[in-house]
Amino acid sequence: MDILMAPIIIFLIFVAPIWLILYYRSKKQVSQGLTEEEFSQLNELIAKADKMSHRIETLEAILDSEAPQWRSRND
Repeated sequence: MDILMAPIIIFLIFVAPIWLILYYRSKKQVSQGLTEEEFSQLNELIAKADKMSHRIETLEAILDSEAPQWRSRND
């Protein structure tokens, strides 16, 4: 029994507190969600994607009017 007592005491004094601190710190970071910078970057990417989608629709409309067979050529 004395053989197991020393490793258990060392674990409880050194390892367990560090483990608990790191665990709850990582749990806090996950629950916070997006930072302000990440949220603004996400909004910028959404705006760029919407703009690109509109441009693609415009280009497809132009191609449909000028070269109606363009879709069948690429398939």
